[in-house]
Amino acid sequence: MKKILLAITVGVTLFDYSVSAFDEGDNKKLLETGNCVGCDLAESNLPRSGLKDANLEGANLAGANLEGANLEGVNLKEANLEGVDLEGLNLGSANLEGVNLAGVNLRGVNLAGVNLERVNLKEANLEGFNLEKANLSQANLQESNLVRAKLKGANLAGANLELANLFRAKLSGASLDGADLIGANMEGVDLSNAKLNSANLMGAILIKANLKEANLEGANLEGANLAGAKLKEAKLKGADLMEANLEGANFKGTQLCNTVMPNGYINDNGC
Repeated sequence: MKKILLAITVGVTLFDYSVSAFDEGDNKKLLETGNCVGCDLAESNLPRSGLKDANLEGANLAGANLEGANLEGVNLKEANLEGVDLEGLNLGSANLEGVNLAGVNLRGVNLAGVNLERVNLKEANLEGFNLEKANLSQANLQESNLVRAKLKGANLAGANLELANLFRAKLSGASLDGADLIGANMEGVDLSNAKLNSANLMGAILIKANLKEANLEGANLEGANLAGAKLKEAKLKGADLMEANLEGANFKGTQLCNTVMPNGYINDNGC
């Protein structure tokens, strides 16, 4: 009999713990003040209204229900969003710096202008997403799907885009200084007026890419495929094009100085 009572007690305790996974005091604080830094809101049902511009920095939102919530301007820096469904939510001007978004459902989310600095989006499906003027500096986008994504004016400085698929993505005016684009598929991409200083494009596919007036000073393009690419008036000072495929590429007005050509020849014509 004692064993049965003990089992029931343990079962009730565990059930109570699972139901009250979040801190009710934190939930009340959020509802009353709109701010809850470092709060435990895991598995809670968050309000659909009242979250705009809220400060949830460092909060634990793992498994929380955010259906229908307005997250415009919300500060989610370093927050835990594991298992959260963000489909179709408004994240305009939100701060997601340092957040792990791997595996998070972002379908239908407009990320234009959002702060995504240092976020983890490895292998994320962002096909056709609007990321114009978003801050993705030092973000992990390794092997991500960015086919036809809108990244005009976005900040991708220092981002990891190794093996990412950027087929026909719009990156005009974007900053990719120091970005890792090793083996990335950038066929037909628009990089006009983009900044790619010291970017690593080793083995990248840039077939028919638009690099007009792009800044590629110090960039590593070793073994890259630039067949049919538009490099009109681009800056290639100090760039490395060793063994790159330049068949049919347009170099009209391109600035070449201390540039390593495919055959190893150092081109100083524009110095």
